[in-house]
Amino acid sequence: MTTTAPVKPSFLRAAFGGLPRPFWALWGGTLVNRLGTMALPFTGVFLTQARGLSVAAAGVVMAVYGAGSLLSQLLAGVLADRIGRRATLAGGMVATAAALLALGYSTTLPAILASMLVLGLVVDAYRPASNALVADLVPPQSRPRAFGLLFWAVNLGYSIGMTAGGWLAQQGFLLLFWIDAVSCLVFAALVWRAVPETRPQGGTEAGGFGVVLRDRLMLAFTLVILGDALVYSQTFTMLPVAMVELAGLTTGQFGTAMALNGVLIVVVQPLVSGWLGRRDAPRTLAAGMAVMGVGFALTSFVTSTAMLAVTIAVWTTGEIITAGIAGTILTRLAPAHLRGRYAGLFGFAWSAAGLLAPLLGSVLLAAGGQPALWFTVGGIGLAAAAGMLAIGPAIRRR
Repeated sequence: MTTTAPVKPSFLRAAFGGLPRPFWALWGGTLVNRLGTMALPFTGVFLTQARGLSVAAAGVVMAVYGAGSLLSQLLAGVLADRIGRRATLAGGMVATAAALLALGYSTTLPAILASMLVLGLVVDAYRPASNALVADLVPPQSRPRAFGLLFWAVNLGYSIGMTAGGWLAQQGFLLLFWIDAVSCLVFAALVWRAVPETRPQGGTEAGGFGVVLRDRLMLAFTLVILGDALVYSQTFTMLPVAMVELAGLTTGQFGTAMALNGVLIVVVQPLVSGWLGRRDAPRTLAAGMAVMGVGFALTSFVTSTAMLAVTIAVWTTGEIITAGIAGTILTRLAPAHLRGRYAGLFGFAWSAAGLLAPLLGSVLLAAGGQPALWFTVGGIGLAAAAGMLAIGPAIRRR
């Protein structure tokens, strides 16, 4: 009697199969939303060119946006646990669409400031709800892959949206705001129609953020994530400045090198996501953080586009390793009825890093040039990796 060897699953099945249909609605909405993210990356240009604000005034407006984003994650985390994941995500997207259009049509400084504050409050309100939905919908063994696929969708959509936005901005900034707003409404509609409410019954029980803030392991994990976020946030804050102003590269050369980041993520991340998800999560996350730290430390030696591309390849490798793992650990730490609040604190670390990274970077560049900046950033990455290893045993016990 002959036996037939079992057929190995194809790459597509291994990378994309076995996940529930509502997850794919969430994934599709995320992709559409990122494809349409065209207005925010060009907000600074819009404020100075289309509205005639000075660079200093534009900086104040962006700071107001940052202040709103700090509160956004915490408030959205509470809402995700109280009124539900689906309602918070869809409502946040509708509010974001309205705030984008309000900003696009604002012509006075008070109106612009008010629109940017509201936009900061709502633009990322979907994140805690999205994290909680993945934890609620996807079985534990598939969560690293699910979070990795969302990371992949964000990068794929954002890279295409940025490219298209740069061209469409020449036709007029208002078009960007409309495209961005419509993509938010599509995301909201997809989630509302195709994703069930998953908030556990009893999600409004007493405890709230007091429980989260008394969770010393979660606080330690948040501190580690803050370190990692401070490292990664340099990619869109001080890295462009340092490469163009100090390393002597042109904006075109910098953009060409940075394109490697998106290409590597889109091509490599789906190939390794499943394999990485089967590894020990704390050690894997620590390894990725360490690789990112080394990659940014190497930036001190960049004098050409080729050398910059090498460093980008190194820290992008670390970024790929960490993709999906942090979210997986977060779901291990959070009780089901508090997943929104835990995700809110997690997101707060990223919002805080977005504000702190340029402040830290500018001070270090002024004090000691590129070596001071990039060796410090690399050291923060390695410290975050060490911290992750230190709390790893407690995470495994949890």
